[in-house]
Amino acid sequence: MKSKLMRMDNVGIVVDSLDEAISFFTEIGLTLQGRAMIQGEWAGRVTGLGNQHVEIAMMATPDGHSRLELSRFITPPIVSDHTNAPVNALGYLRVMFAVTNLDELLTRLYKHGATLVGEVVQYQDMYRLCYIRGPQGLLVGLAEELGKRQPGMK
Repeated sequence: MKSKLMRMDNVGIVVDSLDEAISFFTEIGLTLQGRAMIQGEWAGRVTGLGNQHVEIAMMATPDGHSRLELSRFITPPIVSDHTNAPVNALGYLRVMFAVTNLDELLTRLYKHGATLVGEVVQYQDMYRLCYIRGPQGLLVGLAEELGKRQPGMK
């Protein structure tokens, strides 16, 4: 039988401070589903990191269809930092959230240390969107839908 894609389970982001990241993504509207310590040789066999010790937090979007896994590595230590990479860097770029009332949300996120990367721009009569740097430099996209979508757009 041919393999079949069922869903995208989650997007993983490595952070230095789990509490700070949880607070930030809660402000956006995600809900903390749980926290756990993952450790041992068995976990390292999946990641290729050997004996690892990682604290994770799983966060869910309000519709329940998407999840964000935040990971804080205790051992082995973080080996590289891509948080200052520009949007056109190879690899993880950003996570994008559809939101309502973008301006009000930005005001709240600024209190969590978020900074605007460029500008809030409007794309035709469909979206207002922007990129922000959240805790620890994480790149996050926010898009507010303005009107009816054009045919073929999701």
